[in-house]
Amino acid sequence: MKKMMFLLALATMTLFTASAQQSEAFPSYVEVSGVAEKEVVPNEIYLSITINERDSKGKISVDEQQREMLATLKKLGVKPDEQLKMLDLTSSYFKRGNALARANYELKLSSAAEVARVWRALDGLGISEVTVSRTTHSEIERFKAETRTEAMRIARDNARALAEAIDQKIGKCFWIYDMSSPVRTTYAVANIKARGVMEDSLSFDEAVAEEGLEFQTIKLQHRVQAKFVLE
Repeated sequence: MKKMMFLLALATMTLFTASAQQSEAFPSYVEVSGVAEKEVVPNEIYLSITINERDSKGKISVDEQQREMLATLKKLGVKPDEQLKMLDLTSSYFKRGNALARANYELKLSSAAEVARVWRALDGLGISEVTVSRTTHSEIERFKAETRTEAMRIARDNARALAEAIDQKIGKCFWIYDMSSPVRTTYAVANIKARGVMEDSLSFDEAVAEEGLEFQTIKLQHRVQAKFVLE
């Protein structure tokens, strides 16, 4: 414990020393921040699908439901070999007592419209355990890099504006701190609930047609702090 406290104190002292050295090396500088945001419409939507013998009270096996599901997905233009993967399986081999088999899958889709079509088809097969597990974008890393770069440009422009206000110019940037937080994603549906059904008056298809099915955007935000020399 004492060793940890000593190391913490040493790290803090080193930080203060580095800051003091910076101030001595560049006695005249401006410290600014820059924030950039971007909203991205997800093009990778992952559905969690569970096939459960319980839904048919044990009358239709998992294997039969799986064959029906694969055939239906292919009719909708989905490529199971590329877009569907099995997460886990509790087969009849592992049954104990009155336990019923079940299988979990993850299906990758590309749009809200495709999600609506697949959801309706699975519901028609009696597969009711379907949820949106996550959303992302195929080029999310590029968007993150662009947003981070934009935040730094904004910081530079802020520094330049402040310097010009006192008839000075900015020189080199000698300190940058990236304060960006992790990407915030949301799996909610904007206009109607993902399960769909608005059972009082409308079917899932009718609800989609009337209100539209849209997933909330992925919100990227990057914040940086920077120090520029004043000349």
